Amino acid sequence: MTHELPPPGLPVERPCLSIWQRTTRQNPLINEGASSPIPETAEAVVIGSGLAGTVTAYELLTSPNGPKKIVMLEAREACSGASGRNAGHCRPDAFRGFTAFSKIHGPEQAMKIIQHEKLVLQLVKKFIDTHNIDCDFDYCKTFDVILGEDFFTYVTESFESYKKAGGDTTGISWYEQEEARKVTRVPSALGAFEWMAANLHPAKLCLAILAMNRRLGLSLFTHTPATSVTAGDNNTWIVHTPRGSITTPLVVHATNAFAAALLPQLHTLLTPMRAQAHKVIPTPAFSSTNMITHTYSLRFALHHFYSLIQRKSDGAMVLGTSRGIPGMSEITRSEITSKNDDFGEEALGEGHEFGWTGILGMTRDSVPFIGPVPGLAGQYVMAGFNGHGMARIFGCAPGLAKMMTGGAWADTGMPECFQITADRIDKLKA
Repeated sequence: MTHELPPPGLPVERPCLSIWQRTTRQNPLINEGASSPIPETAEAVVIGSGLAGTVTAYELLTSPNGPKKIVMLEAREACSGASGRNAGHCRPDAFRGFTAFSKIHGPEQAMKIIQHEKLVLQLVKKFIDTHNIDCDFDYCKTFDVILGEDFFTYVTESFESYKKAGGDTTGISWYEQEEARKVTRVPSALGAFEWMAANLHPAKLCLAILAMNRRLGLSLFTHTPATSVTAGDNNTWIVHTPRGSITTPLVVHATNAFAAALLPQLHTLLTPMRAQAHKVIPTPAFSSTNMITHTYSLRFALHHFYSLIQRKSDGAMVLGTSRGIPGMSEITRSEITSKNDDFGEEALGEGHEFGWTGILGMTRDSVPFIGPVPGLAGQYVMAGFNGHGMARIFGCAPGLAKMMTGGAWADTGMPECFQITADRIDKLKA
């Protein structure tokens, strides 16, 4: 890296390309502003061009009292981070996280987290429908397929706990073993839950919103990393880049796993974790009229699972591999094929085509840091999505924009445990 920053530093300059980035190479915004002179001042600077920064910028630009001269800085290509590298899922947690979140944040907050994710799915759908965005959005059902005895116990107990606490189970279906094997087409399924979700082309979505923002006056500068933020005069901040500095009263840190590079108080509290996904060309058994109709989470254990979608636009499958064995290794292949022998023998051109990596932002208490940065008036953060950005951003970004334009946390609709506070930071560091 050219510019040395504290861990985690800047993202690698020339990363591999995901399926989403390979299919948007024609987009004119990818390298927008890379050689244009940057302004000396702005009403707000958003650092990061993924969905977190892009949707926040949109909410500010369309707010009656929001800043209109907004500059967005991106270290690499537009939408080159996690938003453009995920596995294509927009999948809320219907109930499963209730047990784990209850242990960390209490049952009330756990319930709010689940409710918020369900709301976000509808917000994503509404935004895409309202603005007629072409992003291969497929509003469909999803299966949580149980493939391990211990996980069977965990997830069924979590469902009962959620239901007992008053959780809304409308739209959640349970299939016992025999029926689960039929409906999921997974011969070794021990059971399965089903609820609403979606899959989409995240880079198309992000770049479409960026284009909307450009028409609203946003200035985008790609290949322009923010290397530090220092105090200026008259309650302003100076955002430094290798190409010059910008003075602004408002800064939004929307860099997810890399937020601690500019906000060292988050060091060790928000850490990068590498994940991997793969494009798979299906055999005839899963092509044409034999395509899967749902998205999948193939669950061996709580932290050992695979995600799977099949794109209606071209039939390609996107497999998100387990974080413990992320590559398309022999272990991965045997584990998946041993649970489903219907895929069939692969002809030339079928099967695994390529893989890519992405960096997740993981927090110690499993929820994001959102809101005004304690002790740094005018700086805001939205980062640490723990691999659930698509199920959170479209609810969190409007909330952050409300706070930036005079609103209180109570106006945001977000769970209180998402808020970044000095007390939360101190407790996590203790």
